[in-house]
Amino acid sequence: MADFGGAPAPANESWAQRRTRIARDILRRSVAHAAAGGGTDLAPAPMVNLANVYTDPARFAAEKREIFGKLPLLACLSSDIPKPGDALVFEAAGPSILLVRNSQGIVNAFLNMCTHRGAKLVREPCNRKLFTCPFHAWGFDADGLLAALPGERGFKGLNKEGRKLIAVPVGEWAGMVFVKAHAGDERIDVEAWLGEFAPELAQLELHQTEPVRASVMQTRANWKFALDTYGEGYHFATLHASSIGQTHFTDMTVYERFGRCHRVNFPDKGTARLVGKPEEEWPETEYGAVHFLFPNTILFIGSITPGRVFTQIFRHFPGDAVGDMTTLFAVYAPHGVRDEAYQTEVEMAHDGTRQVVMTEDYRVAAEGWANMAHAPEGWSVVYGANEIALHNQHRAIAEACGLPLPEACA
Repeated sequence: MADFGGAPAPANESWAQRRTRIARDILRRSVAHAAAGGGTDLAPAPMVNLANVYTDPARFAAEKREIFGKLPLLACLSSDIPKPGDALVFEAAGPSILLVRNSQGIVNAFLNMCTHRGAKLVREPCNRKLFTCPFHAWGFDADGLLAALPGERGFKGLNKEGRKLIAVPVGEWAGMVFVKAHAGDERIDVEAWLGEFAPELAQLELHQTEPVRASVMQTRANWKFALDTYGEGYHFATLHASSIGQTHFTDMTVYERFGRCHRVNFPDKGTARLVGKPEEEWPETEYGAVHFLFPNTILFIGSITPGRVFTQIFRHFPGDAVGDMTTLFAVYAPHGVRDEAYQTEVEMAHDGTRQVVMTEDYRVAAEGWANMAHAPEGWSVVYGANEIALHNQHRAIAEACGLPLPEACA
C-alpha cells in the first residue's frame, strides 16, 4: 500500500495520540448529555428556512455555477490513484475530468478531452503510460503532453505544445485530491482551503487508506435535502428503528464547528453506563465522528467490531434538474486491509449503509422534496435548535452561491 506522506503531526503528539485525546473529549461531552437525561448541543433558537431554498431553479443554477463550478471539490483520495500512471475519471460536478499520477508521483488533472476533435480519452479507472484517444489514436502522457500523433505528415507545422491536454486546477494534501470543475493550471492549496478544519482531517491519516468498495446512489430530491440527513440524529428512533435507532441515542448530538465545516458525534446508548463512574474507570474509546467537509462531502469514521475501523465518504452532487441528485459513496480501510475477515466487515459496512440510506433516508428525502415542490408559495421548513449542524450548513452554502438566506430565515 502506498504512503503519500500525509501532513506532519503536531510536535507534541502523534496523530494517533491526538485522535485519542479528542475521542476522550467527545466521550466526556456525551456522558454529560446522558447524565442530563438526554441532553444535546443546541443552537440559540430554531431556524426557519424557506422551502424554495430546495426547489428554486434559479438558486439551484447559482449553486451549480458558484459552488460546483468554481470551488475546490474532493475528487478522490490519494489511495484511489496510488501508482504512477494510475488514472480515474471524475465527472459528477459537470465536465469530465481525468486525474492521473505522473512518474514523479504528482497528481495532474485535465479535461478528459482529446485536443484533436474533442473525443473522451478515458472511461474507466486504469493504469497507462499513454492515454490514447479511441477516435484517431492521438496519445497523451501523464503530464498532458501530446506524445503520439499517427499520420503526422497530415499535421505538418502543428504546434504540439499547443495541443497538450487542457489542465484543470488540482491539489493533493493529507491523502485527499481536490479539483475545480473548470479549465485552469492552478495548483490548489488544499490546506489553506480547509482552514481551521485542516488538522481535523489531517489527523485521520487518509493517505494510509485502502479503497475497498464504492457505488453510486441517486434519488429524486435536491442535493441539500439529501445532505441534511447526515447532520442530525433526531430521526434515529423513528426512521432507523431497526438499525442505528437500536444502538444510539435519538436526539443527542455533540457538535463542533470549524468555519464552514463541522464534526458531529451521535453517542451510542452504552454511554449511559458511564454516568456516575470515575473517568479512570471508563474504557478506551476509538475515534469516530461524522465530518462535514464543505460544500458537499460527509466523511464518517466508525466500526462494527472494535478495532476494525472503516472510513466512509459520501459526496453529494446536484443533477441536471433541481430535484435530482447523486451521491458517490466509497468505503476504505483506514490503514489497509489486514485480513479476509476485516475485508468482509468493511464490505458489510458499505452494503449495510447503502441499504439503509437508499430505503430509509433517501426514500424520505424524495417524498419530502416532492411535497415541497408543491407547497404553497412562502411555505417554510424549520430546523430545531437540536439540529444545529443544519443551521450553519445552510448558511454557508447560501453565502457561497451568492444568495444569502432571507433575513427572516437566517
